[in-house]
Amino acid sequence: METIFTYLKNQFIFQLDTLFQVENPMEKPVLNQLDSNGFIDEFIIENNLTETDILILGLALVPHMKPDFLSSIIAEYLPNGGELPEFGGIKTKNHRGILPTGETAQFLIAGNDLEERISFYNYLHNSSFLYQKRIIKLESVPNGEPKLSGLLILEDEYIEKFITGKILKPQLSSNFPAQLIETQLDWEDLVLNSNTLNQIKEIETWLKFNEILLHEWNMKTKIKPGFRVMFYGAPGTGKTLTASLLGKYTQRDVYRIDLSMVISKYIGETEKNLSSLFDKAADKDWILFFDEADAVFGKRTNVRDAHDKYANQEVSYLLQRIENHPGLVILASNFKANIDAAFTRRFQSIIEFEVPTYNERLQLWKNNLPQGIKIAEDVNLNELSKKYDITGANIVNIIQYACLRTLEDKNESINLNHLLQGIKKEYAKEGKMM
Repeated sequence: METIFTYLKNQFIFQLDTLFQVENPMEKPVLNQLDSNGFIDEFIIENNLTETDILILGLALVPHMKPDFLSSIIAEYLPNGGELPEFGGIKTKNHRGILPTGETAQFLIAGNDLEERISFYNYLHNSSFLYQKRIIKLESVPNGEPKLSGLLILEDEYIEKFITGKILKPQLSSNFPAQLIETQLDWEDLVLNSNTLNQIKEIETWLKFNEILLHEWNMKTKIKPGFRVMFYGAPGTGKTLTASLLGKYTQRDVYRIDLSMVISKYIGETEKNLSSLFDKAADKDWILFFDEADAVFGKRTNVRDAHDKYANQEVSYLLQRIENHPGLVILASNFKANIDAAFTRRFQSIIEFEVPTYNERLQLWKNNLPQGIKIAEDVNLNELSKKYDITGANIVNIIQYACLRTLEDKNESINLNHLLQGIKKEYAKEGKMM
């Protein structure tokens, strides 16, 4: 990291010496050999960054490590204070130094040379690996102000990566309405019919081979980016577990979107919230899981008033963003008919999660009962599986209830009465009678 910061400082001195026409100016600096063991150096080597991108990356990172870096450089040339508009940079409420803007990066690379400044502007927006991959971005500025006057921002995940070597996973917040979901279970724990499992394997195949298909087989001009899937079926039939397992076995993070934080009664806010989410996820190789997706992906209605008009615009906007998203998007719903047909036509796969059959229920009972704990002789799993038409989630809840009652009563085995009480509770939750 020190090599990068030294290179960055020398480049600033080179540009400032030129601007102030000092005697014996510094010659244009050369980047020294990088340390392949450093976190930022590894990233630069792995992604074969250009020298311009290396300077931009160093500039975006330096305030997090050396708060006085930019102010101390400027002080050498303006010891009595003053303004240097070409240098850019801003001061904020909390940070006492100078934070870099796009203008600071432009001066760093191009100095005061007009042609070089134009060239940098084009490079940043059209060629920069960092900008294209959204590793760095420019903060939006009010209308009428120069675009490059926006704060130069390094994504939080990469700040953590370059300092500690670990990627900081985003946390659920108003700025990121999604939560990482994980599972300790395996494919063997997912009890589904063979047709559903085969369709799920098709998704796993896409996750494994999509990059080869697009780039090595040169299909990127013929196939739209991303993969869109719909899971539908009764609650508790394995939709969320399936999404989690897809992530686990393809080494991808799965984020479940919190729709309560996305949907807004204010015009344009829902689109804004989703736009921010999709922008952040665009190059992260995440799986986006929209549970109970009817809330935002429901059918469009006939326009009777302004509310209907904007609701339909929301659906149209979502359709566009999902269709252009390069990763896997899973929409889950209890009923297929609730989702707008414009979405379903664009899904690569629509998978039904059926209520488990007798054989599947029997397997779920066997899989989820605790190992090494006795089951009372009056418990007949075959009878329970035949008599009670319930889902896997129901069975897990029933077993949890029965186990807790067994511990509370200090019994040595799980008895039928506790299981039946658990079944009765599950039926009551769904408004059914035993």
